[in-house]
Amino acid sequence: MEEEYLKRWRLILGGAEADGTNVPLNIEEQRIDRSLEAIYDSDRKGGLGSSAPKVSRWLGDIREFFPQTVVQIIQKDAVKRLNLTSLLTEKEMLQTVVPDVHLVATLMSLSRVIPEKNKEMARQVVRQVVDELLRKLSAPTQQAVSGALNRSSRRRNPRYNEIDWNTTIVKNLKNYQPDYKTIIPEVRIGYGRKRKALKDIILCLDQSGSMGTSVIYSGIFGSVLASIPSVSTRMVVFDTSVVDLTEELQDPVDLLFGVQLGGGTDIARALTYCQGLITRPEETVLVLVTDLYEGGNVQEMRKRFVSIVNSGVQLVVLPALNDDGAPSYDKGNAEFLAELGVPTFACTPDRFPDLMAAALSKQDIGMWVSQNIKT
Repeated sequence: MEEEYLKRWRLILGGAEADGTNVPLNIEEQRIDRSLEAIYDSDRKGGLGSSAPKVSRWLGDIREFFPQTVVQIIQKDAVKRLNLTSLLTEKEMLQTVVPDVHLVATLMSLSRVIPEKNKEMARQVVRQVVDELLRKLSAPTQQAVSGALNRSSRRRNPRYNEIDWNTTIVKNLKNYQPDYKTIIPEVRIGYGRKRKALKDIILCLDQSGSMGTSVIYSGIFGSVLASIPSVSTRMVVFDTSVVDLTEELQDPVDLLFGVQLGGGTDIARALTYCQGLITRPEETVLVLVTDLYEGGNVQEMRKRFVSIVNSGVQLVVLPALNDDGAPSYDKGNAEFLAELGVPTFACTPDRFPDLMAAALSKQDIGMWVSQNIKT
């Protein structure tokens, strides 16, 4: 047991002068040591070189030695430490990497330089991550949002396309017919305003480089929200210009490839555009995902915040929507928003459905944050 602990320390410390254990490694352990050395040995820069085949072999090694969660961390470190970004435009690399949110953010930033012949492979990598996130996040988002809205608009004897089947089935369980293995829906429960969206949601996303993973999660949630008939969802991204990606919400992969990470930031211009989309302020939730570092006119941005809040729009500001930990954001602008009654806080993807439910039902977001977000 002691030798096993020493071997782990040997792999952590590295070899040569860093090795204070004097523990020998077998052949497989030497391979593990070399794969870690290529990334974490501070005396070697670019330890994997610039060869895609060599990097692909290294990726195969770490997938053999470590679980996927660890592989994703090592892979992320490799891209950052050894500047392997350019290799991600090569087909051989795209076939080898383990897809995750950070890799997708990198591919989004490279979308303009990925060779045309490799773009389909890049899309397949992005699709794997998108599909996994949709499986994880769709059901809780739909349940939270629909539940918040449905409770306020039920009626009896609705039209067929307005029927709330879950509630109707529960209400009619006493009418179950064993011989036919079915329920007779004597009482039907539905939504009186199903033909018209009950709420309008605008997701406004800062696409500067630091917001990569937040943009990915926002795009996924935007796609899910767009599938809910009782809300009307718009998706807007911005840097120094503003692009409306609402038409791409049906396919989140197309949406993500429509985002161009990097560039400056003009929040005031984005807020101006979003205000032009608002027709029912009291029924609108505006989710602004940005670090609040304004590259444009700060005073104009603040005027827009005041105007939006005073109009009755439920404004939610998130400097991050991801699992990356505490984000960097402009504290001065956050304090200004707090004075308006708009708290600024990072939100993890697992809490976002409940946050949207709270916003749509006009709950006190500050109270919700104090009960649900660890600071």
